[in-house]
Amino acid sequence: LVFSVTVVEKYKTFWVKIPGPVISHSNIPVWMTTTFTYESVSTSQPVSHLTEPFNASDCGNTRFCVRNPSGCDPKTKDCFFLSFKQDHSMMLVEMSGPSEGYIAFALSRDQWMGGGDDAYLCISDDHHVGINTATLTGRNYPTFDSQNALEEMSWRLADGLIQCSFRRKIHLSALQGRFNLDADYYIFLADGEVSEDSIIHKHHRQPLVTSRKYNITGPPEDIGGSRSPLIIKAHGSLMFVAWMTTVNIGVIVARFFKPVWSHSLWFGEEIWFQVHRMLMMTTVLLTSISFVLPFVYRGGWSQQAGFHPYLGCTVMALALMQPLIAAFRPPPQAPRRQIFNWLHWSTGTTARILAVVTMFLGMDLPALNLPNPWDIYAMIGFVAWHVGLDVLLEIHGYCLIHKVEVLEDDRVQILQSLTSAEAQGHTFKKMVLIIYICGNIAFLITFLTRIGQV
Repeated sequence: LVFSVTVVEKYKTFWVKIPGPVISHSNIPVWMTTTFTYESVSTSQPVSHLTEPFNASDCGNTRFCVRNPSGCDPKTKDCFFLSFKQDHSMMLVEMSGPSEGYIAFALSRDQWMGGGDDAYLCISDDHHVGINTATLTGRNYPTFDSQNALEEMSWRLADGLIQCSFRRKIHLSALQGRFNLDADYYIFLADGEVSEDSIIHKHHRQPLVTSRKYNITGPPEDIGGSRSPLIIKAHGSLMFVAWMTTVNIGVIVARFFKPVWSHSLWFGEEIWFQVHRMLMMTTVLLTSISFVLPFVYRGGWSQQAGFHPYLGCTVMALALMQPLIAAFRPPPQAPRRQIFNWLHWSTGTTARILAVVTMFLGMDLPALNLPNPWDIYAMIGFVAWHVGLDVLLEIHGYCLIHKVEVLEDDRVQILQSLTSAEAQGHTFKKMVLIIYICGNIAFLITFLTRIGQV
């Protein structure tokens, strides 16, 4: 009778099928032991080392490649690279990326990680790289396989990059738990940290996910992907348009341009009021559409988004209150007009301040994760730009009023001087408005471009 022994050192270093003592029975019972050896099948010990970075020159010709950013060179420090090359019944896989912890890819039947997905991880641990297969179920820790279905594993650590390559059969038995590679799958690409006790941590940013399913055994392609779902990009873009551009222009027009267009009518109403109302209703509409999108994406409330969703709900509520308050606006000379003015102003100002705070928090959430610290500096620059132009118009208004008061005191050519001062003030305001709109749109385009590149 022979027993086999399994010895575990840590979660991914273990030995299996170690021959135990041989137990035999004859006329006289006796214990017979034989010497035995340990066969290491540790999945953290690939058998060879790579000597140079991977080459992307064959991508789209003989290899199916996934790159992030799209078209990047795997020799550079900011490129995540994954390639598949079919060789009869085998598939050569090469993966590299800038990480001091781990890089991984997974094949999935949907765009949500965790539905029994087929994962492959290259884990850096104590100057070695372990190449492991695992199954991803729900939000749980990966279930690593006790036996690797991979062959000819090799790795390299250099210049801040993890590189690993391996071969596996395109078709594997169901008992081995791996997907067959000749089917259509979404492809995930992720990276993260590894603790000192060799425990991998959840990826600190959203994984790259391909926009559709691909068959890696089909015609070679060279594709990119996005680390932010399209619906989340739409959410962020609409909120930027609403709370960076339309609302701020609408407020400035109402606050500083009543005297400029006080006698000009558009569809029976003063121009400043029509522009203000149109921009504010656009803000509410864009906010309402954008507000729904994360709930559609998550299928409910997100517990991992911190204060962002709470502040977002507050902003949405305040945005809906503004047109309701405006609908009950009393006449200009009514006693309650002052109360309306303060209520309308305070509600709108609170919404704008909270919207900026919410955008600050949302930019660094994993689902969007704009480049850091670029996003913070850019948003600070926008706030400084807006406040600076606002202060400039306030100072200009104060100086204009002071100038008019001086002219009235002098009582010399009052009417002509007042008209000239007002004309000069109106021209200055129009110039400032044009400059503000151009700068505002420049900031907006910059953020929208970055969102498109994520």
